[in-house]
Amino acid sequence: MTTSPQYVSEPGDDKLADKARDHLWMHFTRHSVYEQGGHVPIIVRGEGHHIWDDQGNRYIDGLAGLFTVQAGHGRTELAAAAQKQMSELAFFPLWSYAHPAAIELAERLVQYTPGDLNRVFFTTGGGEAVETAWKLAKQYFKLTGKPMKHKVISRNVAYHGTPQGALSITGIPDAKKYFEPLVPGTHKVPNTNFYRAQQHGDDIEAFGRWAADRIAEAIEFEGPDTVAAVFLEPVQNSGGCFPPPPGYLERVREICDRYDVLMVADETICAFGRIGEMFAMSRFGVTPDIITCAKGMTSGYAPIGAMIASDRLFEPFKHGSTYFAHGYTFGGHPVSAAVALANLDVFEREGLNQHVRDNEAAFKATLSKLLDLPIVGDVRGAGYFYGIELVKDKATKETFNDDEAERLLRGFLSKALFDAGLYCRADDRGDPVVQLAPPLTIGQPEFDEIEQILRKVLTEGMNIL
Repeated sequence: MTTSPQYVSEPGDDKLADKARDHLWMHFTRHSVYEQGGHVPIIVRGEGHHIWDDQGNRYIDGLAGLFTVQAGHGRTELAAAAQKQMSELAFFPLWSYAHPAAIELAERLVQYTPGDLNRVFFTTGGGEAVETAWKLAKQYFKLTGKPMKHKVISRNVAYHGTPQGALSITGIPDAKKYFEPLVPGTHKVPNTNFYRAQQHGDDIEAFGRWAADRIAEAIEFEGPDTVAAVFLEPVQNSGGCFPPPPGYLERVREICDRYDVLMVADETICAFGRIGEMFAMSRFGVTPDIITCAKGMTSGYAPIGAMIASDRLFEPFKHGSTYFAHGYTFGGHPVSAAVALANLDVFEREGLNQHVRDNEAAFKATLSKLLDLPIVGDVRGAGYFYGIELVKDKATKETFNDDEAERLLRGFLSKALFDAGLYCRADDRGDPVVQLAPPLTIGQPEFDEIEQILRKVLTEGMNIL
């Protein structure tokens, strides 16, 4: 890493870190580390694909904040868009009223969606968008004479958000156990982790058909008249970037059509360039009934999310006294919408989607060099979205036990990678992985730098177990 003296704190000055320890409740964070004397990492500045902490250390942002800062840090045009909107209309809700920024953004978004997904319901984030989609599915079927259809099928290890409904759809037991009982009516099916597949040998298409058919099996078991929707990410994040096998999404679409079940693509991570298209489902050539999205819509410069639904799903709400009994105070916030419009301008002006498509093969090839390390079992993903699965024994694909994973990931890798100058995620929701989702602006020099840091730290990690 390098240092930027402008951001170095005075020697011994830990006042900001002390305030964070004493008053800030951080998300998904083990606070005992800081209560026992650990220094809270404080990020104070970002520019391009780099971030700086309060000690003056510079890091590669290998996770785009949280799969979010697509256009990179320090975009003054996005800040200017926010300032301009604040000076004109800082806030107004979308409760029976509209404002220009939300109108223009909705029109802009549907220009990118596949099929007839032409209705945009704004939220403030991805979990709210998932919550909204499930509520819409329930009300839609009640309005169209199928009131028993309320259940949801989703995939094992998939993450869909923290609100009670979205958490119920999530397939990670450890994320849910503290908050149970959750919303009933959610059922899990296998994901598309081909590396861990026990079926079909090297035939990935056969594996994809098998995984998709488990959705049909679940719908049949629960009763087609009770199932409202299937939720899935085009490329599943949790567990370490599982792309869809060839034909898988097409088969899921066929199954949903057969049983009159809505297909919901949760693109909270995959949308806005992460897979090289505004919406990943366009890249894969399949049209869902609903898309949920957030994160990259503003490149993280302001909070916003959306549920984008087909004309068919909006039709019952066009008549009489019917309305969708749902909303958020800050959904479609004028400032966030203005920033999103400016962010989409950046995408188009700089060709960020094409840049990802042009460079994704080189990114994967560079990361795949790590397969020569005994600890690296698999490198997988798409676009600028990759997971590196770590194994105890490459020949047998044996994974680490819980204690070993704890020592490797939290006891060593997370801090060692950060200290080496790379911010990314070492995670064990599923098998242990290192995840990478950098800003969409980087190229081969940054790919090489990321690979070299990973190689050094992973080599050291092999010696601690």
